[in-house]
Amino acid sequence: MTRNAIYLNVKEILTWLLSLSVLIPIYLLIINSLKTSSEANTMNFKFPHIFQWSNYAEAIDKGNLVHSFFNSLLMSTVSAAISIIVTSMAAFILVRNKDKWNKFIYNYFFLGLVAPLNYVSTIKVLQMVHLQNTFTGIILIFATLGIPFAVFLYYGFIGSVPRELDEAAIIDGCGLGRLFFNVVFPLLKPVTITGFILNFLGAWNDFVTPLYLLNRQDKLGMINSIYNFFGVHFNDWNMIFTIIILTVLPVLILYILGQRYIITGMTSGSVKG
Repeated sequence: MTRNAIYLNVKEILTWLLSLSVLIPIYLLIINSLKTSSEANTMNFKFPHIFQWSNYAEAIDKGNLVHSFFNSLLMSTVSAAISIIVTSMAAFILVRNKDKWNKFIYNYFFLGLVAPLNYVSTIKVLQMVHLQNTFTGIILIFATLGIPFAVFLYYGFIGSVPRELDEAAIIDGCGLGRLFFNVVFPLLKPVTITGFILNFLGAWNDFVTPLYLLNRQDKLGMINSIYNFFGVHFNDWNMIFTIIILTVLPVLILYILGQRYIITGMTSGSVKG
């Protein structure tokens, strides 16, 4: 056996061993969600005596997941859409006019990548504008949190769009709005899908922000519903595993569908420009 063949075999074995650290917890999560409460409490690798498919219907009912799902969907979708529209337009101006002020603004956006959200001042501002405990308030916060990284992605990607397209569109009579939305924005599909999915996932998986800014049970999303569900059913591990799977499943499907766009958008947005 050649040295390259040995290297490839060792590499494959190490890859499989590393993947077990991910596959084993997923297996435990799925198999225990289909057990009775007493079987799931043992946390073992055995198959259940009888698969309890009814656990999923029971978890949806007890956890109020249908209402929580639409709350999360509303907050994540609208905030991601707002962030994408705002950042794409901002990045277009910053790329096409690279004067010292726009460079300063671009660098200022990077503060959002490292600066944490101050919940005390945020709550005070929301109270002043009467947006505390409202979907509008939390959507604006999520959209704001997604702006810095989205600007970073768009900035690099727009830099690869030839300026000649702008000039040709202007000669044909396009104004700035038509130039961007009819000519430039359609070319940004990979990075747009990337930014939308990442902002969507960030809002969907955020536990702390809704916990502080939404104090009403009827407005909480699925992630916060797990916390409330665990407080009531902390002994029913089969129900807890089931509700975790139901919460992760929508974002997993979204990630799988947009995976190739995420890879293209991340690589292009980070190295171009």
